[in-house]
Amino acid sequence: MRRYIEIYGIMMRNSLIREMNFKANFLLWMIVEVLWFCGQIFFFGIIFGAVDRIGDWTKWEVVLLVGTHQIIAQLFQAFFFVNISNIPELVRTGKLDPLLALPIDSQFAVSTKQFSLDSVINAMLGAVVVIVSLVKLNVVPGVGSVALYLVALVFGVAIHYSIMLSLAAVSFWIIRAQGLVYGYFNFLQIARYPDVIFPRVFQFVFGWIIPVIIVANIPARLLIKPLSAPLPLMFQLVVAGTAALLFSRLFWRFALQRYSSASS
Repeated sequence: MRRYIEIYGIMMRNSLIREMNFKANFLLWMIVEVLWFCGQIFFFGIIFGAVDRIGDWTKWEVVLLVGTHQIIAQLFQAFFFVNISNIPELVRTGKLDPLLALPIDSQFAVSTKQFSLDSVINAMLGAVVVIVSLVKLNVVPGVGSVALYLVALVFGVAIHYSIMLSLAAVSFWIIRAQGLVYGYFNFLQIARYPDVIFPRVFQFVFGWIIPVIIVANIPARLLIKPLSAPLPLMFQLVVAGTAALLFSRLFWRFALQRYSSASS
């Protein structure tokens, strides 16, 4: 474990050095993400100009949900998205070979090559929105609620990682799988919408089988909704997240057995 931590520290340092060599690109992407996030809040502001509630969600509760989604999505982008989205190209060109030759776990090698600092900064913007929303709602969550919220954020990132890794592993069978990976990246945006707007069948499929909508909804509910028993929600997130992680691990190892180097 210590060796992996040291290796990851080196990879993060190299990523930061690379990003600082292209400061204009770093600032541009950060500005684009901020504008996109502000656009999401503006969108819901327009909706709540015509209605008071969306199901059992008030305006500032939805804003908090959007902020929670921002935290999870940006942390996922910071640590994993670029790496996973590159897997199909690594497979196609044979550049996966040097990574497989490293004396470390192959999944770790392909998942941790790059780190995006701008996404971490944008995640902090989401945290600011969450705090402002709590102030507007006059909600002061207890230590237990905050702890559950933070754990739920980790499981949210894990779910996105697991699903995208599984989709990227399909590239061992088809030539180009970027469409699947980027398709899911666009699809994960539904996590920022209140779960009550979706039909029950949709909620079941994308709450348990492909657990996308629970990624931000459950953490937000744990923080602001007056629940007498938050454990069932946390149970769903933990079970769905753990199952997704386990499946992605098994599927990656299975897919790797089908790999035939494109460079040889």
